[in-house]
Amino acid sequence: MTSLLSENPNSYLIISVLIFSAGMFTVLTRKNILAIIMGIELMLNASALNFITFSFFRKSTLYSGHVFAILIIVLAAAEAVVALAILLAIFQQRKSVMTDDISDMKG
Repeated sequence: MTSLLSENPNSYLIISVLIFSAGMFTVLTRKNILAIIMGIELMLNASALNFITFSFFRKSTLYSGHVFAILIIVLAAAEAVVALAILLAIFQQRKSVMTDDISDMKG
């Protein structure tokens, strides 16, 4: 029976680069704050995939890559909660979630 996992990490790293590139493109081109947050989430998921890939292909008994991936997931969840709370506060004041509308915030 053939294994579902490839013998080399190239395919996983290519997928990770594609996911990271899609996230970076989203962050750089969108004006909607919610879309920017989703792009950041994509970039964090790509880095978690990299950690798991290198941990798996190192054949290490320590699960350090998996631990880092779990920490990245926790960080992404915390980032999403804080960002959405800020987004809701901005929407209540400005009635918009576009970056152009909040670029002139006063301190």
